[in-house]
Amino acid sequence: MQQKTDIHHIASISQLMRELGLPAPLHPLIALVNYNDVSAEMLEKGQKLSIDFYKISFKPDFKGQTKYGQGYYDFEEGGLAFLKPKQIVYTPEDKESYVGFALYFHPDFILNYPLGKQIDQFGFFSYNVSEALFLSAKEKDIITSLFNSIAAELTNSIDHFSQNVLVTQIELLLNYSNRFYNRQFITRKALNNNIVNRLDQLLKNYFNDRSGLKNGLPSVQNICAELQLSQRYLSDLMKSLTGLNTQQYIQNAMIEKAKEKLSTTELSVSEIAYELGFEHSQSFSKLFKAKTDISPLEFRKSFN
Repeated sequence: MQQKTDIHHIASISQLMRELGLPAPLHPLIALVNYNDVSAEMLEKGQKLSIDFYKISFKPDFKGQTKYGQGYYDFEEGGLAFLKPKQIVYTPEDKESYVGFALYFHPDFILNYPLGKQIDQFGFFSYNVSEALFLSAKEKDIITSLFNSIAAELTNSIDHFSQNVLVTQIELLLNYSNRFYNRQFITRKALNNNIVNRLDQLLKNYFNDRSGLKNGLPSVQNICAELQLSQRYLSDLMKSLTGLNTQQYIQNAMIEKAKEKLSTTELSVSEIAYELGFEHSQSFSKLFKAKTDISPLEFRKSFN
């Protein structure tokens, strides 16, 4: 199906519910949608979409692979995916992709709570849709219980405690998601090690081709584009596997390449810096000393 280029903007939870043909939300800043309640005629397919609130999608029963925008979900026991406000996505192109539940909440709903200041720490809101969280059967039971608790609270009459309870439930859902993503990085180690190997090869080619002379330092943005991963997902994955974020890993690779050139060539420190992509050799020398505790010249002298 041809994707539409115009961005459809949804500014409020109430607008969303109207467009899905559902009753107005009991609370204007939060809603839980069961897609079994949404008529297929109400679902715009292949639409470029932007919403002004957070979305947590939970597909508890779907098995297999389904296209979602530019990427794919590939669930075993079910999964979770996360969107932050203003993030642009394509809606699914087939009705079968509209399964499960979606929790929507506006940033204002958590504004006066600690979660409002801490939500950026949950990096998965910056992941691509295709970088979903794949749940084990046990994990799915926990997430199902949390969604049921949120659904039950949303059907209660709103009182002075409602928002406190719901924010607490959302925070618990996010903390469990953090735990399960960390588990996913570990259990998919073979797949993730392949990503690290591809990153290593990209850096090796960059340095061997002396691409830094033309393009400057290798950037996280360009590396992620080559690997087709979001910057936050790659950084969290690298942190889990190596203890370093992507930028730190790239810097370490540059230092190792610099050591090789300092010990095996007669290139000056400035020439090495420029080949690696530094505009100023002083910046290279500063980074080298920060990483090794000695200057490039002192390192070279240790080999003479």
